[in-house]
Amino acid sequence: MVQLFHKSAVEATSRFVFIYFYRLTVSLAIFDLDNTLIADDSDYLWGQFLVDRGIVDKDQYEHANKKFYEDYKQGSLDIVEFLNFSLAPLAKHDAEQLHHWREEFVEQLIKPIKLQAAQALVDKHRSQGDTLLVITATNRFVTSPIVELFGIDNLLATTPEFIGGQYTGKFHGTPCFQEGKVKQLNDWLANSTESLENSWFYSDSHNDLPLLRLVDNPVAVDPDDKLREAAQQANWPVISLRD
Repeated sequence: MVQLFHKSAVEATSRFVFIYFYRLTVSLAIFDLDNTLIADDSDYLWGQFLVDRGIVDKDQYEHANKKFYEDYKQGSLDIVEFLNFSLAPLAKHDAEQLHHWREEFVEQLIKPIKLQAAQALVDKHRSQGDTLLVITATNRFVTSPIVELFGIDNLLATTPEFIGGQYTGKFHGTPCFQEGKVKQLNDWLANSTESLENSWFYSDSHNDLPLLRLVDNPVAVDPDDKLREAAQQANWPVISLRD
């Protein structure tokens, strides 16, 4: 009886030690979305989808959409001006119709550019018990169904204002862009049990340098030239998730 009790106690202790160690090593794994988990920019593609469907004026909207995207890549984007532009079409149509168009958009334009290696990376962190989070400059209306494709529950993004069952064309809160990503993340952390200890962040863009410098494990993913240079100087890993 003594021997059996001793064996049982050892097994119970071993299980406790394993669980305790496992919890200590769980990390927060943060992912950018556009050109990181998918092989293009969903914000820009949504604008082009609206143009191609004739939902917005082709000449005016397409030109502005391209200009804002170039500003983003150069790091000179006026995020408030862009949000006023990109959210305006939401206010001109009822939510049911918008959600129907969004389903078509995801099926036709997003699923073909969902990166298999990105899904594998997400699944690796999931299998390790890590908490998964996407943080993106693209607004929540566009990104929420895309993030669901990866099986990720946590999303930080700019939130379009929605009142009385209708989008207003405005946004509330801090735009989730550059330093705004850091603020949104810190606000989220303050209301969760997560921390940045041993945290990861995967991104392609130099616009994400403020957040990359905040985490313990920054990773440049198919980076733009400015981020590649910064990653090399800081000795950060540089990886590719492209097929």
